[in-house]
Amino acid sequence: MKKYTALFFLFFCISYFVFSQNKFVVQNKQQSDKIKFKLINNLIIIPVEVNGVTLSFLLDTGVSKPIIFNFLNVSDTLKIKDTESIFLRGLGEGDPIEALKSRNNVFKVGDAIKLKQELYAVYNINLNLSPKLGFPVHGIIGFDLFEDLVVQINYSQQIIILTEPEKFEYKSCRGCEHFGLVFHNKKPYIKGIVEINNKNIPVKLLIDSGSSDALWLFEDSSIGVTSGSKFFEDFLGHGLAGSVYGKRSKVQSFSLKRFKLKNVNVSFPESKSIVFAQRIENRNGSLSGNILKRFNIIFNYKQRTLTLKKNKFFNESFGYNKSGIELAHDGSRLIKIVDNSKSRERGFPSDDKTQSSSLVRIKNNYRYVLMPAYVIVELREKSPAKIAGLKVGDLILSINGKDTKQFSLQQINQRFYDDAGKRIKLKVDRDGQIMTFSFFLKQLF
Repeated sequence: MKKYTALFFLFFCISYFVFSQNKFVVQNKQQSDKIKFKLINNLIIIPVEVNGVTLSFLLDTGVSKPIIFNFLNVSDTLKIKDTESIFLRGLGEGDPIEALKSRNNVFKVGDAIKLKQELYAVYNINLNLSPKLGFPVHGIIGFDLFEDLVVQINYSQQIIILTEPEKFEYKSCRGCEHFGLVFHNKKPYIKGIVEINNKNIPVKLLIDSGSSDALWLFEDSSIGVTSGSKFFEDFLGHGLAGSVYGKRSKVQSFSLKRFKLKNVNVSFPESKSIVFAQRIENRNGSLSGNILKRFNIIFNYKQRTLTLKKNKFFNESFGYNKSGIELAHDGSRLIKIVDNSKSRERGFPSDDKTQSSSLVRIKNNYRYVLMPAYVIVELREKSPAKIAGLKVGDLILSINGKDTKQFSLQQINQRFYDDAGKRIKLKVDRDGQIMTFSFFLKQLF
C-alpha cells in the first residue's frame, strides 16, 4: 500500500509541475509572496528575473505580453530562443514596430515562477524608459502575472503581494469598494463618471498602470467629453508607434462609486495617435497612475473584480509642470569634488540619488566622480522656459544655485510643479558654453 501511495504522490507532483509550466505559480508553503517595489513618477517598478538575469520591469496592466527593451543584448545576456520576427502596433502616429518574439523563457517574480513565458524584444530606441525615469527599466510585464495570481498593490507601503487565487481570502473592509472588470484583448476596463461643464458623464476606461498621467479621455462631443477652452498643447508621451501629443486640461471631478476626486488632470490625445485604441467597443479613455496610486488595490482577474481602498495619497492635489521642461537622464558628466576622507582607497560610492555614480580617480585633495547628466528633451511652446531662451539639448548643471548632482531626476522635475510665481534659475551647458537662465513658474489655467 505504501508503494502505491508513493507512486501516486510522485505522479501528482509531476503532473502539477508540468501543468504549472504555463502559468505563474507561487512556490512556497504560504502560496503567497510579498515584493517591494519602487514608485517613480506614479509608476511601479518591480524586480523580475528572466532566464536567471535580474532586471527591473514596469508593472503595466495595459500590456498583454512582457516586452524587453532594445538596450539589452537579449540574444546573449538572456539567452532567449525559439524566436520569430513580428510587428507590434500601439499608440502613436508611426508604423508598427518590428520585434522579436521568443517562447519558453523562465520568469521569476519573487517566489512566483513561470517556466514557459513568451516575451517580445523590441529594438526601438524611443522605448527606452530609463532616461525618462532616471532609473534602469529593462522591460514591461502585465497580463500574464495578473491572470494567474491575485495581485494586491499597496501604494502606501510600496509593496505588492502575489497570491494563488485558491488561497486568497478577502478580509472585511468597510472602506472598500468593489468593481466588476471587463476585458478586451487581455486588458482590463472599468466604469467611472467624469464631470465636465457640470454634467456627469459615464465613461469606460482602460486601467493603465503603465502611464503616469491621471486620466486620458477621447474627445467626443456627442456625449460631452471635450477639452473646452481651457487647455494647453503638450507632449503626452511615447507609444509603441511613436510620440503622442495632445491637450492637457482639468475636469471638475472623477468618481469611482463613492470615491470622488476633484479638479483632476486630464489629457486629450490627438485622434490620429489613438486610431486603434478607439476601436475598442465604447472605450472613452484610460485611468492611469496618478489616480491609481491614491488607492490600495486588489486585482482578481479570475473573478473579474477590482477592489479599491483610498490611501494616504488620496487627497493630494493634481498639478502640472509649470515650466514647460521635459528632462531625461542622458549619460554622465564628470564632477570634481573635495575629498575630505583620510583614506585614499579607490572604490565605488553608493548614493541612491545619483543612481550609477562611479569614482574615476583621486588626485591631491579632489576626486572626480561620474554623475548623472540631466538634459532637456522636450520644451513646450510658449512656456516660461521656452520664452526664457532654454533649448532642447541643454544640459542642466544647477537649479536655484544647487548642483543637480544632489538630486534624482524625479526630485528635479518636482521643482517644476511648485506654486505659480516661484522663480527658477538654471545653469546649463550648451555645447560647451555655460549659460544661466531664469523664469517664473506660470499657472496654466
